[in-house]
Amino acid sequence: MIGVCSVTFKDKSIEEVIQLAKKAGLDCIEWGSIEHVQVGDLEVATHTARLTEEAGLKTSSYGSYYQAGSFDSFEDVIETARHLNTQMIRIWAGEKASEEADDVWFQKVLSDTRRIAEMAEKEDMTISFEYHSGSLTDTPESARWLMESINVPNVYLYWQPAETLSVAERLGSLDYLSRWISNIHVFHWEDYNNRFSLAEGEKEWLQYLPKIQQASERSHHYLLEFVKNDNPEQFFQDAETLKEWVKN
Repeated sequence: MIGVCSVTFKDKSIEEVIQLAKKAGLDCIEWGSIEHVQVGDLEVATHTARLTEEAGLKTSSYGSYYQAGSFDSFEDVIETARHLNTQMIRIWAGEKASEEADDVWFQKVLSDTRRIAEMAEKEDMTISFEYHSGSLTDTPESARWLMESINVPNVYLYWQPAETLSVAERLGSLDYLSRWISNIHVFHWEDYNNRFSLAEGEKEWLQYLPKIQQASERSHHYLLEFVKNDNPEQFFQDAETLKEWVKN
């Protein structure tokens, strides 16, 4: 399925994000907890789920921004996801880069992840880590070490083209992490402030996509995340590009 992360249009309303996704011919939306559906706001979550479904879309996942290792309350995160009618919750692998984390911190993240994964399993939900800098998933090696150490069946890992890696290294990371990959964040940029049209990344993405599909038998949501200049017209172009790539 092809969708969009609501954070892509963080300054737009829930209704506007839905209309953009619908106009783009997408299948789903990942609703973020900071910009649109705050943790514990069940009224907004229910309203968002209803509007999403009325538009013929699904909620792929809930981008909760929960920091593993914090041991904060997770009940409200689960309840919000449930009201959004999604079974996948995205979290962060702590708030420290892997090179800054000692064993005490690593064990803290492991313990908390197992705790919330057990809670999620009772609701038939899964947890997926953001694959991102500034956390324990900031390198393929650290991400794999984390996933192998957790060793819980309902904990997965997103994938995106890490800025610090070459195309060859990114392709290698897909093989290295294939056992755990769930959703894919799709974009083409040098960094957040230097973004390009997705079509300009065709040479790279047409190498990534077959790898992703070969790497795992599970289905993936391909979620557009951020577009050049935050421009809706660019978003529509990127959506068409991604749909064509996945179709072929």
